[in-house]
Amino acid sequence: MSTPTTPKAAWTDADLADPHTVADKARRVEAMFAAIAPSYDINNRVHSLWRDQAWRRAAVRFANLKSTDTVLDVACGTGDLSMAFRAGGAARVVGVDFTYNMLAVAKQKKAPPDRASLTYHAGDAMRLPVADASVDVVSIAFGIRNVADPLAALREFRRVLRPGGRLVILEFSLPANPVLRGLYNLYFRHVLPRTASWIARDRSGAYKYLPQSVNTFIDRKRMTELMTGAGFREPSVKPLTLGIAVLYRGVA
Repeated sequence: MSTPTTPKAAWTDADLADPHTVADKARRVEAMFAAIAPSYDINNRVHSLWRDQAWRRAAVRFANLKSTDTVLDVACGTGDLSMAFRAGGAARVVGVDFTYNMLAVAKQKKAPPDRASLTYHAGDAMRLPVADASVDVVSIAFGIRNVADPLAALREFRRVLRPGGRLVILEFSLPANPVLRGLYNLYFRHVLPRTASWIARDRSGAYKYLPQSVNTFIDRKRMTELMTGAGFREPSVKPLTLGIAVLYRGVA
């Protein structure tokens, strides 16, 4: 596992014209999350108006979870979705993330009585430390947008899923209604970066990256095309909270 890093700046204004095309995106994303890990949860709560946990519970329901399921939660961060899956009845949950500081926060949170049922490990979404066809559900919340190559990650998710297993992606999106989209981007681009950076005492540029990475990321149609291209069947899409977030599901 890599040692923690706390950079002064992972993202500058020049990098953010299209952050998904920056050659060393993975390094910058890891540095960014290392910097904001201690305040990540409180910023999520405040700036989603406490909706982020409801979105995670919706992701658990969207997975059609069974009591025998093993869940691999990729880019698990501070563990909120991993814990939601365990609370939702999964038999076993394994959280994987490539940022040391985020995993450190996750491991400090209250675990279920059976600690073996919820574990965290270092790992990359594009090179998962998991055997072929070994899990029933793969989840990723607010993480596919941060991966250097989303299609490569989707293929890796398909590799580790058992036949009939489900992929659930929770990601930020933009409202389809142009008026709502304009109002949301006013908040997203101009208010959130200032208040979130102040709460986090952040100098990494994380909260400038967030709105720009959402606005320049692939749309819902393209995401379902990538899922199909990676071998997933029956792709479905479910917008949440006026389209601010979106759920995707595919079957292996």
